[in-house]
Amino acid sequence: MSFTPAEIPLQSGKTAIVTGSNTGIGFAIAETLAAKGARVLLACRDGDKAAEAIRKIEGGKEQGGEVEYLHLDLANIASVREAAEAAMKEKRIDLLINNAGVMMPPFSTATAGCELQFAVNHLGHFAFTSLLLDKLEEHNGARVVMQSSLAHRRADIDFDNLDGSKGYDKSEFYSQSKLANLLFANELNRRLRAKGSETIALACHPGIAATELMRHIKGEKIFSSIVGTVLNDSDQGALPALQAATDPAAQGGDYYGPYGLMEVRGSASGRGVQTKRARDKELAKRLWDKSIELTGVDPGLPPA
Repeated sequence: MSFTPAEIPLQSGKTAIVTGSNTGIGFAIAETLAAKGARVLLACRDGDKAAEAIRKIEGGKEQGGEVEYLHLDLANIASVREAAEAAMKEKRIDLLINNAGVMMPPFSTATAGCELQFAVNHLGHFAFTSLLLDKLEEHNGARVVMQSSLAHRRADIDFDNLDGSKGYDKSEFYSQSKLANLLFANELNRRLRAKGSETIALACHPGIAATELMRHIKGEKIFSSIVGTVLNDSDQGALPALQAATDPAAQGGDYYGPYGLMEVRGSASGRGVQTKRARDKELAKRLWDKSIELTGVDPGLPPA
């Protein structure tokens, strides 16, 4: 069965945090949740862009959901801790949608000296989620949604080169970070289930969508115009995350993507296909332990 925008339930009374939500797919996710009545925190690095996004959302919302800015720099663990501390003051957190990311930038490093894409896309979200688990578990049925990518299909985790010192291929490092997102979602869900928690973890991918993520790609303007015409726009790219976050039938461990053209495009969403490596429990456990070591943040969940 496929999931369409018309099936997104009302979210009144719920609070959602959406990372990377001042533009593109993240903005579309936040805008839709606010229109459905949720209180939405835009967790972003750039306060000016977040303020502009809030103005746009408030100008078009239908159900009266509140929208606020939460400063979050996923490349900086101190900022991640500060953002989590601020978010913990919320009355409740029902949805944590980890959407933010960087895609194929020039080489640089961040947390623990790790390459930027791995640091932002995975480590930042690992730490942020871990710090918010207690708040998420205060209300039954909370969900953590990780935004992965079709790029995970060609990836592995090179634990011996997380800092890029042995060579940097920006496409391979992007794919690695997206595989890490899936491995984390799956391992988090397994550990939550073993604990008996009512919180679940799910994952999704947007297909191929024209967003600002593509700004580092050569010929980005031409490519984005083609993608936006032939493949997905931001609203379509947001739907799998919205299904993972709101579909009453969704379960922990589910993975959603566009329902069309080999998961590349579509105006409906459904079950996606994970690689065998993404479902590798031993690899996920190794990544979990390494992430604790690199971030200094322990989710406090024993192995499943």
